[in-house]
Formats: sequence, C-alpha cells, structure tokens
Amino acid sequence: VGLYGNAIGRFLEHAFGEGEVRLGELDAADIVRFVQAEAVRLHHSKRAKVMTTALRAFLQYGRYRGDIHADLHACVPTVANWSMAGIPRTISTSQVERLLVSCDQRNTTGRRDYAILLLLVRLGLRASEVVELRLDDLDWDEASIRIRGPAQRCDSLPLPSDVGAALVAYLRDGRPACPARNVLLRLRAPRRPLSGPSAVSCVVCRALRRAGIDAPLKGAHLLRHSLATQMLGNGASLGEIAEILRHRNVETTTIYAKVDLAALRKLALPWPGGAQ
Repeated sequence: VGLYGNAIGRFLEHAFGEGEVRLGELDAADIVRFVQAEAVRLHHSKRAKVMTTALRAFLQYGRYRGDIHADLHACVPTVANWSMAGIPRTISTSQVERLLVSCDQRNTTGRRDYAILLLLVRLGLRASEVVELRLDDLDWDEASIRIRGPAQRCDSLPLPSDVGAALVAYLRDGRPACPARNVLLRLRAPRRPLSGPSAVSCVVCRALRRAGIDAPLKGAHLLRHSLATQMLGNGASLGEIAEILRHRNVETTTIYAKVDLAALRKLALPWPGGAQ
C-alpha cells in the first residue's frame, strides 16, 4: 500500500499539480509523460516496474468506480527490464566477519541484531522471512528451522550451531515479554513484531555503517548475494546454492555464474592479434 500510494500520489501531482483532481480528464499523453519522467528518476528497473504496476491498478480501479471512462490502463508503457542483465553485488568474506563483530552482544540490541545478521549470512534468508520467523519454527530436537517463504511456501533447513546459539542468547536474555509468536521483536515499546522487511534492512545498514564498510547495496539482500557468492567460491554447485536459497527455478541461480571468474576465464577467447 505504501509503495503504490507513493507512486499514485506522484502521478496525481504530476497530472493535476495543486488543482482539483479530475480523473475523467486524463488521457494517454498524461500517462506516458509521467512514466517517462519517473523511469528516468527511479533509475532502477524494478522500482519502475512497481510504479507502472501501481499506475495500472489505479487506472483500472478508477474505471471500475466510473471516474475514468476510457481504458487508460492499457496506455501505461512497459519499462525495459532485461532478465539477468546485472551481476550480484556482494561484500567479501572478511567484510561479512567485520559486520558480525560490529554487534555488541553485551546488550539487548547487539544480541538481537547479531541473531538477525547470522540468519541472513548463514542461511541466506530474505528480510521478509526473518520478520515472519515464529517460535514454533525452531525445532531444537531436530536442529532445523522452518522458513516461511513467498506465496505461503514453507521450507525446512538445518539450523547451524552458531545461528542456534545466537537465537538462544537473544531468547533467553534479550527478547521482551510479548504475546506475539514472532521470534524477533521491536526493542522499544510498544512490544510487537518487526514492522516489516525494511526493519531488517535497517539493521544491516546500521551494521555496515558501524563496521565502516562501503557496500554496493545497503539492504538485507546484500548478504543473501554474498552467501551465494561465497558458496560458489568454495566449490558449491549452482544446484546446491539453489537449494540453500530455496529458488523454485534453478535458472534463477544461474546469475551467480557471472561472478565465478575462475570458471569464466576458461571460456574466454583469445584477443584477435595477440594480447592487449
């Protein structure tokens, strides 16, 4: 709702300024001009895709309510987004260790943040999966953890000993009393679960700042990419990485082949005319 509302607010401001909003006066040119301007401002193709999706939904809803008479949602241009066009942006193994050391485990904040970072670093969890982790998902007898992924999908992974120890330290001496079953909670009142994936990304961002690491990304997904790259460097196959990251389609994991420089060197053809 927040993402869509922000995009639609900018669209209405672009189309009507501070004047009265008259959806019935919109035309295709208004929509195309807005998308072109926003695509340049947003830079990232995924953000632009969210913007166009929000705009289509809004225009369809306006037509449903009778405020818009033409089928304007079909006028929203598609922003170019080539699959596998980029490369995963990561930090090195030594930087990951610096990140973990930056947490002061002598206090409640440090114990919670250390547990969050280990879940990201060792298991490659998504930020949303960290937020959704419940007490019932921790099976101490079997040393396993249940992950609640996208589309209500649940997967079980082995629980590494260091991750388990960090969670125990937080649960015993850090987690405040709360009726919610979520493992990780806010540190300040009101006592309740983390507000969303952005809260986990903020933990990562603060840790990067404490450790003095100038990372290419500042959010939680940085550590997921870093885990996959580290596994690849240690000889893991793409299939094994896909199993840990819980990719439904193994082809999603093939983007990490771009960072396997040792394997790519074997495929490189010699430069015509000799070395340059």
